[in-house]
Amino acid sequence: MLKSITSLLLLGLLMTSTLVKAEVIHQERSLYRNILVEDNNDLRCLKFNTRSTQTQQSCFLKSQPDHLVFNYTKLLMASLLFNTQPKRILIVGLGGGTMSNTLAQLYPQSEINNIEIDPAVIKVARDYFGFLESNKIKTYAQDGRIFIKRALLKKESYDWIILDAFNGDYIPEHLMTKEFLQEAKALLSDNGILSANTFSLSKLYAHESATYKAVFGDFYQVTNNANSNRIIVVSKNGFSNNRINNSLNKQNIDKLDKTLSYYGVDIPLLYRKMINTKNNQDWPNDTRVLTDQFSPANLLNVK
Repeated sequence: MLKSITSLLLLGLLMTSTLVKAEVIHQERSLYRNILVEDNNDLRCLKFNTRSTQTQQSCFLKSQPDHLVFNYTKLLMASLLFNTQPKRILIVGLGGGTMSNTLAQLYPQSEINNIEIDPAVIKVARDYFGFLESNKIKTYAQDGRIFIKRALLKKESYDWIILDAFNGDYIPEHLMTKEFLQEAKALLSDNGILSANTFSLSKLYAHESATYKAVFGDFYQVTNNANSNRIIVVSKNGFSNNRINNSLNKQNIDKLDKTLSYYGVDIPLLYRKMINTKNNQDWPNDTRVLTDQFSPANLLNVK
């Protein structure tokens, strides 16, 4: 535990110091955003400049490229408690390709499709973040919702869908609605899991929660008190069946812990942090669900 705390403190100091000492090694304006790659000693970060802020999208330690830096990437690994052997994985939102690289190491026989709307981000991930591609790891420069619609027409399915699409400091609204989640759900295999990286502190929290529950039923969520990240984990067929419940046992947790500790992931801790909304719903029952007609942009006009 002391080692973990020390590592977090050192990482925090590194990331804080980027504000004053970071060297910009690449900068460009893409069709969608301003892109920067910054180095601060051992830490390299991909950042997007938006009108009001600058947000870190991906970071890695050059001396330890396999170590997961961001808390949300570690939180995402809690999903593996429900599906320990995903054969086909879909990641919507590439960043620096950290999650794809990690999963490629964990599951070398699995197929991984990365979807990223911005071709410039894909190139930066390849050039500056060691993003790996192969005949099993493919990248598509496409809007995530369009990709999912086309995959449905081709009758494809995935064992794990990861929604990690951020444009600066917000999630594109068409990737938050009931209609979109219904499409994503239809793309899951029978034992499929979907994980969404989103916010624990947001005016949309209740609406987003109500929307996921309307489509998937009760879900698990994992948060970190040190930041505003929330990971929502849902299952195509819900979490009431025995297969799901049986997966949450000490043997599986210990096995994953041995594997994931190498990447800086504390699975026993994440297991203790997981909350099921069945008995812990923290939003009003009458919260309006997000739809293609009632989405975040519309909420700006609601008093």
